[in-house]
Amino acid sequence: MQLFYETGWSGLSELNVRHIVVDGDACPVKSEIAETALRFKVPVLMVSSFDHFLQGGEGVRTVQVDRSDQSADLYIANHIKPYDVVITQDYGLAALALGKRCYVLSFRGREFNDRDIDFMLDSRHTAAKARKRGQYGKGPKAFTEQDREIFQHKLTKLLKDLQENV
Repeated sequence: MQLFYETGWSGLSELNVRHIVVDGDACPVKSEIAETALRFKVPVLMVSSFDHFLQGGEGVRTVQVDRSDQSADLYIANHIKPYDVVITQDYGLAALALGKRCYVLSFRGREFNDRDIDFMLDSRHTAAKARKRGQYGKGPKAFTEQDREIFQHKLTKLLKDLQENV
């Protein structure tokens, strides 16, 4: 059984985008998303488990789900619609979102697409097998201010492109 709690909601999108939906558990660019979305008048839905605090705001609705492993991803997968913008680092969620005709960005601004997702999923699987054998990589590099700027630039560009194609 999945529990969730929702807060605040306002605004309607003027774009061909229904929402920006954020996998919020480990998202380091929440404020950049809210700021950019407000400029474009696109509503934001941030989803995380009860273990992570989310702050709503103007145009930002928050949903908190139970603590089980994939609860936030499952909530997002069950609530996204075509033309939503999904922001996640999770390749599995990215694949599901692409299958529902969503636009998908990583926290570092990488745009996921149908051409790359199979390779990314295979790489994730290969890395998981290596970890089971006791081989560990270094993990992701530290998130920097430049990463924030790149992300905000990519999100702004995506929303501008979508606005122009309405």
